[in-house]
Amino acid sequence: MWHRLQIALIFLAPVVLIGGLYLFGLTIPVPLLGRQYVIRVKLPDANRPIGLPPIAGPSDPSRPLVVIDAGHGGHDPGAVGEGFREKALALGLARALRDQLVRQGGVRVALTRADDRFLALDERIGIARQLGADLFVSIHADSAGEKDQVTGASVYTLSNKASSEAAARVAARENSADSVNGVQLAGRSDVVTNILVDLAQRRTSEQSATFAGLIVREGQGILTLHPDPLRSADFVVLRAPDVPSVLYESGFVSNPADAARLTSPAGQQRFATVMSRAIRIFFAREAGA
Repeated sequence: MWHRLQIALIFLAPVVLIGGLYLFGLTIPVPLLGRQYVIRVKLPDANRPIGLPPIAGPSDPSRPLVVIDAGHGGHDPGAVGEGFREKALALGLARALRDQLVRQGGVRVALTRADDRFLALDERIGIARQLGADLFVSIHADSAGEKDQVTGASVYTLSNKASSEAAARVAARENSADSVNGVQLAGRSDVVTNILVDLAQRRTSEQSATFAGLIVREGQGILTLHPDPLRSADFVVLRAPDVPSVLYESGFVSNPADAARLTSPAGQQRFATVMSRAIRIFFAREAGA
């Protein structure tokens, strides 16, 4: 214990010394700069959100916003095939979709991660909620172990049971600073809060299912789809009560043909074309609703 304390003091002593000198207005003599050299640290604007990714596309905030989530990253590689890692495959598809949407215009886009970094599951959907996303797309790839003949993409939405449980969890943790679908929950009873969150979750589930169906419809004959492509499960990233969300399993890294296709420029472009078309149709329908 004493050895650990000694090590900690060695690292902390310079920080404490410099901080004390700065606090009491003292300066540190530095060769060539004299005694007027002061260490200054620029603090971020208190009113600016910290840690949120940039938004690409139109500057008009009324334009719909899509948050694209490349699964895994950093120390978490995701599914691994021979020469392929899910985290890199997902990021390549996410970038291709972002670029496609930006080129076409009219839709704002943000990536939860634009490089090889790790994000916790709650952080990913938290980014979408903080940015006020109108749609959330999480991109992944699967693995079937040694069954390399398994192929095709699937689209997941939150299961009905998981949706109800997620709504209950959200209602339980909402506080006066939170809102759902733009409705402030401050000062409302637990019963009203539960009803509002449940209604929001139902509406969001319907929108998510509609979008998932559009992906499959637009992907027919262009993407390699699993025989049973529409599925539901309790994925953490799909639990937001007020952001329509899908998880897109793009294929199998354990299938060399799938992996090669999804990492090729042509395969990424096919994916981006289909997904961007489904996104635009979804937003067009929502605007006309």
